[in-house]
Amino acid sequence: MAAASSLSRHDFNVLEKIKDPESNPLAAVIVDSTLPRDPNIIDASVYDRVSKKERDIVLAMQHLEMQLAGLRSASTTEPIEEYRKCVSRLEELISEHPNYASARNNRAQALRRLYGDTMLLTSVHDPNGLVQDVGDAERSQAATLALSDLDEAITLLTPRSLFASISPQAGKTLSMAHTQRAAIYHMTAKSFQPGQVAKISERKEAEWTKIEFEEAASRDFAFGGRYGNEIAKGLAVSTNPTAKLCGQMVREAMKREYGPAYAE
Repeated sequence: MAAASSLSRHDFNVLEKIKDPESNPLAAVIVDSTLPRDPNIIDASVYDRVSKKERDIVLAMQHLEMQLAGLRSASTTEPIEEYRKCVSRLEELISEHPNYASARNNRAQALRRLYGDTMLLTSVHDPNGLVQDVGDAERSQAATLALSDLDEAITLLTPRSLFASISPQAGKTLSMAHTQRAAIYHMTAKSFQPGQVAKISERKEAEWTKIEFEEAASRDFAFGGRYGNEIAKGLAVSTNPTAKLCGQMVREAMKREYGPAYAE
């Protein structure tokens, strides 16, 4: 039986690759705190003004969440309608600053809270969504908007090259956008029934199968992990059926070769 010390650096990199198929030890994210907080809003005074508007909206949503959880006295008798107003305020902010990725990320999060992560599927209602009695057309429209926001946020913030730097704020938002899109894909895959299709117009997901949703979720979880979300990084493999199968096979081989210590 080989001792742990007999494993080379290459061996350890292979083991890491089993845990995270998207990992690349030579392609770590380069974070530079001297960069503008948002690469598309260079003027610091403009960024401060825009981000303050966004924080006020997010704070209002947090207060609503505390009210819904019974942790704060009721400030409104219609929290769902107030949530919708927050989405409208984010829409106004996005209209004013369409390249501000963080607002798009937060609008997608608000839509997920309202309609749930299974909003791509008809007749499947997520109990975690605030809005339950709603038609398929409204759910489909919300799903299209949420995914479009996440797509655009990812496009706006993704570094142009593998070795380009990113600010801490942009990296955090980029990680959240990937992780949110992964969550939608993951829950869609879990609720997917044979012969079912995603009811979402003019998007590639309308033709996806259950496996394609699982694989897309795994990729996005991996990118979410790459930009800082450790939970997303761990989910990258557990949500990928191919990676799970390959990982299981390799772990069994490692267990036979090196002993029970390498079964985990």
